[in-house]
Amino acid sequence: MTTLDPSDIKVLKRELHIPTLDEVKNVFITALKENFAEAEVEVVDCPDLTEEPFTLASQGLGGRLNIVEVGGPPYLLPKVNKTKVYDIQPLLKQFKYGDRAFIAGAGAGPWPYLNCNSELMMNVMIDCAKIKNGTRVASVNKKDQTCVLGTLKGNETRFALLANLFMCEGIPGKVLKVYAKKRIGKKDFISTMQEALAEHYQDKLVGLGGTFLIKEGKARQHVMPNFSDKPLNSVKELDNWLQFYEMSAPLVAVGTFVSAETDLDLRVQHFHSFSHHGEGGHYHIDTTPDDVEYLGYFNLGESLYRVDQPPNTLQFGKD
Repeated sequence: MTTLDPSDIKVLKRELHIPTLDEVKNVFITALKENFAEAEVEVVDCPDLTEEPFTLASQGLGGRLNIVEVGGPPYLLPKVNKTKVYDIQPLLKQFKYGDRAFIAGAGAGPWPYLNCNSELMMNVMIDCAKIKNGTRVASVNKKDQTCVLGTLKGNETRFALLANLFMCEGIPGKVLKVYAKKRIGKKDFISTMQEALAEHYQDKLVGLGGTFLIKEGKARQHVMPNFSDKPLNSVKELDNWLQFYEMSAPLVAVGTFVSAETDLDLRVQHFHSFSHHGEGGHYHIDTTPDDVEYLGYFNLGESLYRVDQPPNTLQFGKD
């Protein structure tokens, strides 16, 4: 199975509104304090994210900051389009990005790699020809329906169908540090911040990407099983197809969120998490609100690339 030629893929670039980190800090803190018993937001120097507990492929979240959205659920639903296989390396050349890039985020795994569908937690540093690959994929064991978490080999940088990625040079710099503990509201960690963005920047498109850690507690996450033989035409059919699990901390999530869908049909939030104890998947919400503890580091995108936008949209399956 060959990947799509980037020169044949439509790429739209849009400049994002870039508020200061201090401004976004103030937008977030009010919302977080309404939803969590404890919350702090600070502008800090990014810690070394290659170290535990984050174990990312790059130290920082700085330098040439971009939000990248590729494909979308219409390529998966109602029946899968298996031709939609992408490779981030040639896409970087299409973006004229340069020789150094750190890419982290959520998507669908490269189905030809496992010969089945999977969740992708992209976490790769590309520096000239050298690749540091910490990307994980989570799939469903056909025999017992358990989650199987694996790591992609060094030169495997493909993904399929859809992805929401944060792309930067991976250098140290200032970031937003977000801490929250004990959820007292109904919104998940990311929705709390995303909805605050949407309310504050109603006529401007703002995007962030990065990583967060579920330090304590458990979370509801799904893993896509292998492609459905039957069309998925409703929310009920989609939910019945997905495999849902309660997964335990520590979980490291990567992804992006934006203030609005816009005419580009953007996914307003999308994070997948991985662990070092064999669990990983698409983050929905914590299931132990009294015990949950979050720690996140995020940066603001400067530009947004919309890659291979589907011609038709489906309103279900985007959360």
